[in-house]
Amino acid sequence: MTLKQGKNHLTYRVRSIDMELQLERRLEALGLTEGSLITILNNDKKGSLTARFRGTRFALGRRIADHIEVTEVQEL
Repeated sequence: MTLKQGKNHLTYRVRSIDMELQLERRLEALGLTEGSLITILNNDKKGSLTARFRGTRFALGRRIADHIEVTEVQEL
């Protein structure tokens, strides 16, 4: 599933990021890499998606969130 399809207050593990190289490198510099955990704070289906990873809140556009493949983490 993609990050855009995720539900509020659930944690996911990033499986892959498939987007243009420059944007992918920027996300990696922020700490969003394959295998990292990301928690969706607000995904109300309009506007940007708010998520927390590496202890910091980020707003991700829907186009970006649609290119991040994730799997749900059951227990932390």
